[in-house]
Parts: sequence; structure tokens; C-alpha cells
Amino acid sequence: MALAAVDINCDMGEGFGQWRLAEADDAALMELISSANIATGFHAGDPSLMDATVRLAAQHGVGIGAHPGYRDLQGFGRRRIEGAPEEIVNDIVYQTGALREFARRHGASLQHVKPHGALYMELAVNEELSRSFVHAMQATAPNAFIYCMDVSLTHRVAVEAGQPVIREFYADRDYGRSGSIVFTRRTGKLDPAAIADKVVRACREQRVRTVEGDDIDIAFDSICFHSDTPGSLAIARAMRAALVADGIKIMPASELAHLPKAITRG
Repeated sequence: MALAAVDINCDMGEGFGQWRLAEADDAALMELISSANIATGFHAGDPSLMDATVRLAAQHGVGIGAHPGYRDLQGFGRRRIEGAPEEIVNDIVYQTGALREFARRHGASLQHVKPHGALYMELAVNEELSRSFVHAMQATAPNAFIYCMDVSLTHRVAVEAGQPVIREFYADRDYGRSGSIVFTRRTGKLDPAAIADKVVRACREQRVRTVEGDDIDIAFDSICFHSDTPGSLAIARAMRAALVADGIKIMPASELAHLPKAITRG
């Protein structure tokens, strides 16, 4: 069944001090999305950048999400770090709490939590870690959505526990036959028109082409792209224009979740 409404989320605030990773300005991207995953200091981000990004999201009516990662500033959180589930989840709680306070400072609330990079991928396949994460969320942010892939263990555990969840479709990442994205540390420049076609097809048919050349079913509520993907601004513009032209509404997860399924899936 085709989607009639969808969320667009993007990773934001990914810099540190005078260093910025993305080529696109967050302010320009913020006008094109409906939810922002804001770096919380461990893989990128610092207090002043977190504050500025939260303020920007609040001004644009964009849903505010914490984007916690491994304690890996040098590797941009894309290297797996060994640790006990309790230790890793404590890092997530610490980062999420910091971002939530910046949201409160600007009269906003925490809409969601989306783990970053290698941590996101580890949670997707590690049931013990996912259970520890979801348990912590239920104690500290029971109304916040967890963003994850439909095929992930994170999704299954969150649904079982009754934690709000949003499933993602990755516009600027490739998929394998398993229905999971193919993890990469570096992405080359992509064709914005091809990305837009991929996204619209996914919304219409709930299907995506894999790296093996097969078409698989894909279930999602939100479309993700990355601010550090080369050409991210052009991708965002092309993708949003194509969705609007196809009659698909774009809204934050907090609004999307309150719509009847008959509306979100037309």
C-alpha cells in the first residue's frame, strides 16, 4: 500500500569546535526535512553546536532527536567499540539527557532517539544490547520514538516492550538481500534524480533494489539521508520535490504517529 505521508530525517550538528564534516549548511538542510538527528558529543558535536542546532530545529518546527554514538570522535562513531551493554547504554543515556536539556532550553521536547553509525548497526543485530537500550529508554524517555530499521532486533524488542518506534528507509545507502543497509564509512557522490526516483518508488510500492540486483519489500515510516553524504543539499531538494509532486505529505514523526493508518498509507 502506497504511503500518503512520510517523515524525512537527517543527521545534523556533525562537527566539533571549528571543524565541520558536512559540505551543506545545516540551516539550508533544515528547511527541507521534518526531523533532525542531532549529534550529542561522542562521535561529533559539542555543547555550543548542540545548542545552535536545537535552536534551528525548533525555529523550523522540525522534530528534535538525540543522535548518540560510540565514544569515537576520531573515527566519527563508525568504528565498533567493545563494551558491556550497561556501559554502552549509559553512554547513550548521558548523551540523550544532554540533548534533551538543550531542547527544553528552547521550549521544545525530545521527539526521538536514533543511535549513530556503528552503534546503530550493532544494536540492529545484538539482542542483549537492544534490550538494555530499550529498557533504559522506557525509564528515561518512554514517549520518545526509537528510529531503527524494520528488520532490526531493535525494532522487534521495542515493539515487544511497547516503546514508540519509527522505521527508516535509507535514501543514500544501499540495501542487501537481508533488508538491512550495507554499512559504509565513505560514500561517493550520488545522483540526486536517481535518489529521488528510489525514494518515490519505495513510497509507492514499498520495494527497493538490492546490491545483488533483487527487489525486496521494505516497510518504513521515515526517510533518512545524511548531511555528510557528498551533494546532500541537492539530494534533499530533489527528494523533497519528488515526494511533494507525487502528493506525499512530509511531517515530523510526532505528527505522523497521530494520523490514522488509512491516511498514512493511502
